[in-house]
Amino acid sequence: MNCMNCKSVVDVGMEICPNCGFNLGVQRKCFSLSNMYYNLGLDKAEIRDLSGAIDMLRRSLKFNKYNIHARNLLGLVYFETGEAVAALSEWIISKNIMPENNVATEYIATLQAEQAKLDMINQTIKKYNSALKCCRENNEDVAAIQLRKILNQNPKLIKGYHLLALIYIHKGEYEKARKILKKAAKIDKTNSTTLRFLKEVDFQTGTQTSLEPRRFGRRERTEEQREDERERVVSGDTVIIPPTFRETSTAATMLNIGIGLVLGALVVWFLIGPANTQRINRQADEKVVEYSGKMASQEAQLNQLQSQVDSLNETTASAQQQIQTAQDTAASYENLLKAVEAQQQGNTSNATNALTEVNPEVLSVDAKAVYDTIYKSMQSSMFQELSQSGVNAFDDANYTEAIDKLSKAKNINDSDYTVLNYLAHAYRLSGDTGNAISVFQEIIDKFPGTQKATKAEQQIEALGGTVKTEE
Repeated sequence: MNCMNCKSVVDVGMEICPNCGFNLGVQRKCFSLSNMYYNLGLDKAEIRDLSGAIDMLRRSLKFNKYNIHARNLLGLVYFETGEAVAALSEWIISKNIMPENNVATEYIATLQAEQAKLDMINQTIKKYNSALKCCRENNEDVAAIQLRKILNQNPKLIKGYHLLALIYIHKGEYEKARKILKKAAKIDKTNSTTLRFLKEVDFQTGTQTSLEPRRFGRRERTEEQREDERERVVSGDTVIIPPTFRETSTAATMLNIGIGLVLGALVVWFLIGPANTQRINRQADEKVVEYSGKMASQEAQLNQLQSQVDSLNETTASAQQQIQTAQDTAASYENLLKAVEAQQQGNTSNATNALTEVNPEVLSVDAKAVYDTIYKSMQSSMFQELSQSGVNAFDDANYTEAIDKLSKAKNINDSDYTVLNYLAHAYRLSGDTGNAISVFQEIIDKFPGTQKATKAEQQIEALGGTVKTEE
C-alpha cells in the first residue's frame, strides 16, 4: 500500500507512515468506506436504481478518487442513462490513473470503434436541442414529433422522455405523459424528475400511477388443496367430511321449489327494490356533489394552470441554459481526450490545437488535474507552436489567424517581445486600432527605456493614440 500523503510504499499492518508520520488508519478507513459505497452502488445498478447507483458511486470516489472499479462503473451507469459525455470523461480519468490493465481502455476503444453509434448519439443530442428550441417558440407539435423519432433512435435518453412528457402535461394529455414517464422509470426507477412529473400527472388525473408490472390470471388450486378445504380440525384431530347424499320425494321437491320462489319474490320486493332505489339516490347525490366541487374549483384550476404555464416557461429557459453549458462541457472534454491521445502518439501539433480549445473552468476536479498535467508538460512546446504559427500567418497576410494564434501564445507567456510585436502589428494591419495601441502600450510597460519601447511609442503616435506614462 502507498501512503496517500507522501506516496511511499508501506507495509499493510503499519498504522503510521515511517516516512512522513501520516496516520494510515484514516487512509484505510477511507478506502474501506469507498469500497462499501462501491458495493452499494453495484447493488443498486443491478436492480436499475441508476440514480441511487450514481449517488453511491460518487460518494465512493469522494473517499478514494483512485477507486478504478467505482469510476468505471460510474461511467457505465452514465452511459446507460444516455449521458455519453459524462461516461467518457470518467473513463478518460480512469485510464490516466491506471493506463495498463484497465477495462476503461476497452470501453473507450469500443465507443470510438462504433463510429456510427457515436454519430447517432450526437445526432440525437442535436435533434433534442432542436426540439427544445421548438418548445421555446411554442411549436410543441413539431417538438413532440422530433422527440418521438429521437426516442426511437436512442431509447435510453431520459431527458428526451422528460421533455416529451412535459409537452403532454402542458397540453393536458396526462395519460400520454403517464405512458412516457413509465418508460423512463423502466430505465431509472428513482429518477427525481420522473417521479416529480408522475406526481403532477397523478394530481391532475386523480389516479395513482403504479410502476409495478401487472399480473394476469389466478393460480389454479391443486387437488391436494381442494382436499385440504374439506378438512376440519376437531380437538386436535383432523376429520375429513365427505360429500353427503340424501334421498327425497317428488312432492317434497315441488314444495321446496315453491317455497324458494316465494322467498325469492319476497327478497326482491323487500330487499333488492329499496336497495336499488337507495343506490340510485346515492349515485345522484354523489354526482351533484362532484359537479358542485368542479364548479367551485374552476377558478382555482385556471389559476393553477396559469402558474404551471409560467413554471414550464422557466423550466424551458433553465433547460436551454443547461444544454448550452453541457455542449461547452462536452466540447472541452472531447478536446481534452484528443489532446491526451495526440500526446500519447507524440503528435505535438494536434495536441496543442486540441488543448487550446479546452475551457478548464467547466472541467471536474479530476479532469482539471489531467488538463493541468498535460498543460505543464506541453507549455513550452505549445508556446513555440502557437508563436511560430502566428508569425507564419502574419507573413502570409492572414491577420485573423495570426491574431488568434499569437493571442493564445500571449496567454501562455505575455513577456515575449516577438509575440507582442507581431500581435500589435497584426491588429494594426487588420484595422483594429484600439487593440493595437493596447498591445504597443504593453511593450512600453514591459520594456521601459529600451529601443523596443521607443518603436512602440512611435507606432502609438502614428495611430493617433497617447502614450501612457507611469507616475
